[in-house]
Amino acid sequence: MREFLQNFSHLEWANIQYLGLLLILPVLCWLDVKKKPQSIILSTTKGFAKAPWQLRVFLHKILPYIRTLALAFLILALARPRFGEKSLEVISYGVDIVLAIDTSGSMKAEDFQIQGQRVDRLVALKSVASDFIARRSHDRIGMVVFGSMAFTQCPLTLDHELLRKFLSDLEIGMAGEQTAIGASIGTAVHRLKDLKSESKILILLTDGANTAGEMDPHQAAEIAKSYGIKIYPIGIGSKGSAPMLIQTPMGPMYRQVQSDLDEDLLMALAEKTSGRYFRAQNTEELAQIYEVIDKMERSEAKIKEHTEYQEYFPIFLWLCLYLYALDLFFMRVVLRRQPL
Repeated sequence: MREFLQNFSHLEWANIQYLGLLLILPVLCWLDVKKKPQSIILSTTKGFAKAPWQLRVFLHKILPYIRTLALAFLILALARPRFGEKSLEVISYGVDIVLAIDTSGSMKAEDFQIQGQRVDRLVALKSVASDFIARRSHDRIGMVVFGSMAFTQCPLTLDHELLRKFLSDLEIGMAGEQTAIGASIGTAVHRLKDLKSESKILILLTDGANTAGEMDPHQAAEIAKSYGIKIYPIGIGSKGSAPMLIQTPMGPMYRQVQSDLDEDLLMALAEKTSGRYFRAQNTEELAQIYEVIDKMERSEAKIKEHTEYQEYFPIFLWLCLYLYALDLFFMRVVLRRQPL
């Protein structure tokens, strides 16, 4: 009953038409109360004025209300109150996505802004990527992190809250200081190659050139192509130099560092896999790129909705039976008339 009261505002009625019968209950109750009992004629009733309280008299007065309440519970049981919990089953997936995120040392450069505050490239990237993930509610998304090496930070999943938590935990240097673009593509391909979906894409975010790893980026792109995986490289960072906070013997100081972004390589990777290359020099451009990819790679997943109901009609049915039994007990036992 406590659970029923907690979920009352979310109740559904399977047979709501029966609730209309509740309207006739006040009339039935009134007729039962006004029903004339058997009577005898007395010359005076003065002797009854000071009569003590009697249980039988009290029960005679409340029995019509007990019967009415029992009937009300029966009607509610017939209307079948229930609480439904909906769940979604993804039968087929529209797009499978892997985000390959560069966490090398050059991502410390602070040439991006969020709400007027200067931030490093990774902070800006995490903010925009989080919004992108939120818009892809029915797509499986995974995440690969790379620097001097590459590893899977999160396998492809529909649990986007978990994915965004992994995203927020990213730190510069967690995979090394260099940039292994080929290894990142290879790791992403390993996650995507056996999946059956309408489209498989890799969004590769980096601000550097391939300076580490044993796998050649071009070879990795050929493998991605063979599995139908499209690569969308995003080169991030302003052209020329950018300020970076560096520890010096005099304490932390800003110094200008030159970008080593290999745009020719990234364009070649996109062309080889039928993807598209983008360049983001600030937070607004990065957000716009994600919006473009979001619109380009949009297909509907097949979703089946299930609803599991918890029925509450047994509660009212038992209350009805209990009150009906109580009425019978009072009428046949407590208020039983002895034969003359």
